[in-house]
Amino acid sequence: MSTTIDLPLAHTILDRPRPHGFWRHLWRVLVRKPSRMVGAAIVVLFVLAAFFGPLLYPGRLATDTGLLFADPSFAHPLGTDFEGADVLALLVTGTQYVLASAALASIITVLIGVSIGLYSGFRQGVPDSLLMRLTDVVLTIPGFPLLLVLSTVWKFGSPWAMGLVLGLTGWGGLARSVRAQTMSLRERGFVEAARGLGFSTWHIVGRELLPNMAPYVAMNLLIGVTSFIYSQVGLFYLGVLPFTSSNWGVMIQLAVGNGVTVTGEGLAYLLSPLIAILILTLGVVLIVDALDEVFNPRLRAQ
Repeated sequence: MSTTIDLPLAHTILDRPRPHGFWRHLWRVLVRKPSRMVGAAIVVLFVLAAFFGPLLYPGRLATDTGLLFADPSFAHPLGTDFEGADVLALLVTGTQYVLASAALASIITVLIGVSIGLYSGFRQGVPDSLLMRLTDVVLTIPGFPLLLVLSTVWKFGSPWAMGLVLGLTGWGGLARSVRAQTMSLRERGFVEAARGLGFSTWHIVGRELLPNMAPYVAMNLLIGVTSFIYSQVGLFYLGVLPFTSSNWGVMIQLAVGNGVTVTGEGLAYLLSPLIAILILTLGVVLIVDALDEVFNPRLRAQ
């Protein structure tokens, strides 16, 4: 399920970098620390692999019974699986499904959570009470067990269906956090000034409140991607979703089922998806660290 990160309260509009200077600030922050450049490169590499990997590394999924659990070599950089298929090709092909569903789930979570949190925190009263009761229901239901039950009833054959279900069940925590920040920001001077000037509610929410939450929303969007990757890999590992040999969770399940943990043969087949998840998570964390400095004026001053 989605993991909501807690950040310091958003800053006023005067503190935020202007849109035309955002990318310049981000570039400076990235080049200041090589580790952040590595994180950006990792994420870009995975995105490129999802879009172009199957085209650049085609024709390697064919099985070869003479190469069962072959060790890594020049022809097969990560070795082969229990059917002789190239592990790197399986990993690259699975990247598209994993990233597509996780990104969609994170976007849906942010859209629902931010919308409900903003509206509830700004309007308050009866709408706030009703929306928070709905949020409490979502938070009360255990996320992963619910996904486990839903996945056994409806087999999510496409990444879009998987992303939709993950997103619709993971927005509760973000909505609560956004509501708390909205209730604090609505009392700030710049919001009172906008009200005094006669600006509409839509203007205040869209032009005054929402931009101040941009750092918080952006970081939750990125962290949500890794969290949803864990959820779907876990579901595929449990075998409750349609069999897809290139999915990272299925690769782990098949490696364990074929005795890799017992014999040690085909260890690269087992470790490849696990290391891919670890590296992708590391890249996202490094980018979140860079964004925190871009949006946080105190860190920029230091």
